[in-house]
Amino acid sequence: MLIDADACPVVDIALSVSSRYEIKTILFCDTSHNIERENAITITVPKGADSVDFRLVNAIQKHDIVITQDYGLAAMCIAKGAYVIDQNGREMTSDNIDQLLAFRYESAKIRRSGGRTKGPKKRTEKNNITFEIKFRQICERAISTVQEERLKHD
Repeated sequence: MLIDADACPVVDIALSVSSRYEIKTILFCDTSHNIERENAITITVPKGADSVDFRLVNAIQKHDIVITQDYGLAAMCIAKGAYVIDQNGREMTSDNIDQLLAFRYESAKIRRSGGRTKGPKKRTEKNNITFEIKFRQICERAISTVQEERLKHD
């Protein structure tokens, strides 16, 4: 599992769940965030536009699980065969990523022209519960898929 850890509010929940499934976790952050957790490897990259994103994408293997709220990063991860979930439990897939990217583009266009868009709602415990439930489902699906592929190759 790979986590885009800069400003990720569910790192501890993800680590708790992933340890139960014995899934190795790597946290990616830049030098402005020092994120260290037990049972996780932390990769710190120099601060820079998309430096964390590119390092994370280069580390992905098919069927990895990625936690990010960045739609652009999510699109690259999906293209490499990863399962992608955001901090609110929304799974990003090849079926919905184009719509999410279009929404991001339109929002940025509004902001560039001086308009305002709504920011994220205040995080609630319900968001954490929803994330944990969906994250468990993705972990189980990823583990099952990897096991099935191993059986095919044996």
